[in-house]
Amino acid sequence: MSRPKVEFTKYQDFLAEPIEGPVKGLNQRVISQDPESKNLCRILEFEPGTDTSPNGVQIHDYWEELYIVEGSVIDLTLSKEFTKGMVASRPPGMEHGPWKSIQGCTMFEVRYYKK
Repeated sequence: MSRPKVEFTKYQDFLAEPIEGPVKGLNQRVISQDPESKNLCRILEFEPGTDTSPNGVQIHDYWEELYIVEGSVIDLTLSKEFTKGMVASRPPGMEHGPWKSIQGCTMFEVRYYKK
């Protein structure tokens, strides 16, 4: 099964779903997802004051590409703030986070698995 076709539309038209887990204030708007490959394209939203410390440092088995659309996040391990307009490209196994967003943050994320 492939991803659905999506023509230009506002990302706010996609349902905001809370992300399960111990951290409150994290939401996602899935734009497209392939259930077979688990590849995903989404909007990730941090509500103001969200702190992902309960999740600890994150390590994934997939590539992750990010663009900060609005707001900012602080990587608590690095003690560094990342702001609107910044991008990241993380290979599988790269450690990152935990995160805190004082004012809130909206990110565009693409994740994919290499075969």
